[in-house]
Amino acid sequence: MSDRGLVIRDLPAGERPRERMEQYGPEALSTAELLAIVLRVGSRGESAVRLAERLLSSFGGLAGIARARIPQLSALAGIGLAKAAQVKAAFELGKRLASTPEGPRLAIRTSADAAALVMEELRYREQEHFAAIFLDTRNQIIRVQTISVGTLTGSPAHPREVFKEALAHGSASLIVCHNHPSGDPSPSHEDVVLTQRLKQAGELVGVPLLDHIIIGAGRFVSLKDAGKM
Repeated sequence: MSDRGLVIRDLPAGERPRERMEQYGPEALSTAELLAIVLRVGSRGESAVRLAERLLSSFGGLAGIARARIPQLSALAGIGLAKAAQVKAAFELGKRLASTPEGPRLAIRTSADAAALVMEELRYREQEHFAAIFLDTRNQIIRVQTISVGTLTGSPAHPREVFKEALAHGSASLIVCHNHPSGDPSPSHEDVVLTQRLKQAGELVGVPLLDHIIIGAGRFVSLKDAGKM
């Protein structure tokens, strides 16, 4: 057998995920088959589908792959830097689509609306990312922007940085969000103190802070709903 990686066309006709997608639609494919299309080429003596199955198994499913960094993915036999980059690019496109409103601007009415907007972007991050959702007078989204990226244990955000961006985008109000890499969205004392500082700064510049959302592993906490604002 050749040492080259097996491509999808090397598979029997009934096992080729691209052809199955064309015939039946992407929803008919397994997760491994969809991932194999992204990988395109397998490793030595191993089809792209088998390599995708091994990748899923090694990282505990899609969530584990989403959390992994390119060096971690590329270290798996048969993946390498090129395939790792392809996989991460596909995940990033999915996250951007999930956070991109279609048609008219999406309005934020509840804390759940705000959490849903940033959940897929923040929930798998291994560092704290602090972001702001800038809103117009109708609570419609102007922009979602990352303000700072911290370490494994913290992401300090200065009110000056937050409101500089808010004023630059002509925001009428804003909601701030950050993730807890631990997966537990319970607010810390520092989270509450920062929220109070941001609230006071917003009152001074006339751009009120409506909420502070903390994202965990598929869960969130609203400091407004929790009575901590």
